[in-house]
Amino acid sequence: MQLNLKNPLVFFDLETTGINIAQDRIVELAFLKVMPNGETEKKVHLVNPTIPIPEESAMIHGIRDEDVADKPTFKELAKNLAKFLEGCDLGGFNIVRFDVPLLVEEFLRAGVDFEVSQRKLIDAQKVFFLMEQRTLTAAYKFYCGKELEGAHGAEADNDATYEVFKAQIEKYNGQAVTDASGRDLGKIENNMASIHHLVASNMVDLAGRMVFNDKGVEVFNFGKNKGKPVADVLKREPGYYDWMMQGDFPLDTKRKLTQIKLRGFQM
Repeated sequence: MQLNLKNPLVFFDLETTGINIAQDRIVELAFLKVMPNGETEKKVHLVNPTIPIPEESAMIHGIRDEDVADKPTFKELAKNLAKFLEGCDLGGFNIVRFDVPLLVEEFLRAGVDFEVSQRKLIDAQKVFFLMEQRTLTAAYKFYCGKELEGAHGAEADNDATYEVFKAQIEKYNGQAVTDASGRDLGKIENNMASIHHLVASNMVDLAGRMVFNDKGVEVFNFGKNKGKPVADVLKREPGYYDWMMQGDFPLDTKRKLTQIKLRGFQM
């Protein structure tokens, strides 16, 4: 089936040096741009992360230091990648909690202000977990009836995710989704706005340190201030802002925190 798209949708997958969003780097990326008319375009790059690739990570994706020694750094690719992604929504498997935050972090380190707040985020893993509770390999088998060959390679995982997402839309189109308490979350529809609403609409920062509560207010999502409005905490505890800005938090989290703080001065 063909997806109902208003904007181009780029499915992407990253292989990295590790899972720390603030510190780890991309070693391989695969982009699959799907146009509203159904045409597709691919970009696949090995990337020199400028830091050593730990053996435990290399054992997963098979990419070692010598494989990327002569490859471009992300900073060298950043402007062309940002242009390729201009005006596009983003899709993938487990991108909301990992791939998108890490991609944004890399762009920020490269001096490119890559903003995702106006983009729809389409996470096939979220849809899968809402409906079936499985992994990408199992999802590919379940939805597409195929064995996933080359798992943990960016291109293979990315292509499989695109197929899985199309199959999800075809299988669940029109079905209602509820949470564990029975609260209505919306419907699965061949409409990227509805999918974004289900998987990513409550995020403030990409790492999930701050979220919107059911009243649309930004609240902290961790630590002693979990559930408390961010603006209230920053007014009541000015030192908390300094602690987060000096701490090991992603640049995107610090950027969003600063935006909320500055907004308070304008009120």
